Amino acid sequence: MDAIIEKLKSIEHGFKHIIETGNLILKDISIDHLEFATKLLDDDAYQIRMLAAYLLGQLSVEYAEALEILETKVATDANWRVQEMLAKAFDYYCQSNGYEKSLPTIEKWINDNNPNVKRAVIEGLRIWTNRPYFKENPENAIKLIAKFRSDDNEYLRKSIGNSLRDIGKKHTKLVDQEVSTWDSRDKKIVFIRKLIYK
Repeated sequence: MDAIIEKLKSIEHGFKHIIETGNLILKDISIDHLEFATKLLDDDAYQIRMLAAYLLGQLSVEYAEALEILETKVATDANWRVQEMLAKAFDYYCQSNGYEKSLPTIEKWINDNNPNVKRAVIEGLRIWTNRPYFKENPENAIKLIAKFRSDDNEYLRKSIGNSLRDIGKKHTKLVDQEVSTWDSRDKKIVFIRKLIYK
């Protein structure tokens, strides 16, 4: 196991190798996966913390504690790659649990004070209107995403703009209606508008 972990540290780009390693670990029933993943979060290498986030995402449907660790600890990681894996982990949770059934968790995370937690929802569920429930209720997706258009965090606002642009390809009228209500004098909103209509 140590050799596998060390090998991961030498690969700098992509997610595939992390996922493959994670799936190998999950097949090993001699490991306490939750404890193992939690320990990996303290590693100096971002690749190993990405692996931890992946494992916790896979475990989150069965273990509420895994979802909580994603929300409270993984979301504080300063590395953007770890945050990308957090978004994937959150989507896995929603997909496995069912998007409609996951609405209370989506609402909880999207209203969190940490912009990384909000972003995990907004980025993780892209393309929102390709997901069950939101496919039939695009206006709900738009409302959830647009709520944070004036957030101070640019990383989050970029995700908002990109997500609304995605939705706008199929639901132009709905996105236009939402954007028409925004304060166009707000620089933060101008930033998002440019992303939506680029």
